[in-house]
Amino acid sequence: MNIMVVGVGGQGTLLTSRIIGKTALAGGYDVKLSEVHGMAQRGGSVVTYVRYGDKVFEPTCEEGTVDVLISFERLEALRYAHFLKKDGIMVVNDTRIDPMTVVIGAKEYPQGILESLSQSHKVYTIDGGKIAKELGNSKVLNSVVLGLSAKHIGFTKEEWIKVLQETVPPKTIEINTKAFEKGYDA
Repeated sequence: MNIMVVGVGGQGTLLTSRIIGKTALAGGYDVKLSEVHGMAQRGGSVVTYVRYGDKVFEPTCEEGTVDVLISFERLEALRYAHFLKKDGIMVVNDTRIDPMTVVIGAKEYPQGILESLSQSHKVYTIDGGKIAKELGNSKVLNSVVLGLSAKHIGFTKEEWIKVLQETVPPKTIEINTKAFEKGYDA
């Protein structure tokens, strides 16, 4: 199984990939993770790969091989859509974060991203930011998006929650669990 998690620095991309990897490891699989931080601290793109199976030799995915692409931002989904395999699925957090080129006026943010992606891919969208704010903590949007994604990756809801609770900071276990469940039930 090839999974790619993409987003913007600060959205929880790295934590999400660790939870996915630990869940697969707990399920008895060989797991490889790879992280590409880029300009993450300045709001830049962050990409992680999670690969699991009976035996995995490489930590990264090639274009056209990703089973599940999880994106915490629309433009990042568009930027990395070519990694998705023909029958793969995409889970996209429906939010917009302007990259620096848009902020300074050098480029325009593309319109109709989700509609465009839906023409050639199976896309599931969720407003993780809105749900996280309703729960009282905007920082748990990654757990909301992971909840929806988990249904397309495998493993039981209980297996996911157990690993999530073992991985997130102790003081955030309750809110992250609620966020995951909201996404899972969406």
